[in-house]
Amino acid sequence: MDIKPIKTDTDYRAALKEVETLMMAEPNTPEGEKLDVLVTLIEAYERKHIPLDFPDPVEAIKFEMEQKGLTIKDLEPMIGKSNRVYEVLNRKRSLTLKMIWKLHQELGIPAESLIKQPVQAHNA
Repeated sequence: MDIKPIKTDTDYRAALKEVETLMMAEPNTPEGEKLDVLVTLIEAYERKHIPLDFPDPVEAIKFEMEQKGLTIKDLEPMIGKSNRVYEVLNRKRSLTLKMIWKLHQELGIPAESLIKQPVQAHNA
């Protein structure tokens, strides 16, 4: 088994290609064990070099609306009257802590997304 640490992007790409060839490997075989080790190395490299970034609050809400077929009316119990929902979705109003809590509880939107600095604030 010729496995080495993943230190560069080239190493990373090579490891991904190797994993591709091992995807059908049976567990508890030399190939299956090599696959396990490579996947562990790849995951460690990705955690360090390719951080997962959460979407901004408005994008997270719009994504959930699209995925679940929700309307403005469906968001009213979590955000407030329809004009307030529109203000939030159009980035005219920030989410309050109460709105964040309700959106997280009711729709399962990660709190990390809901508390993230909105996109427009970066340009201000």
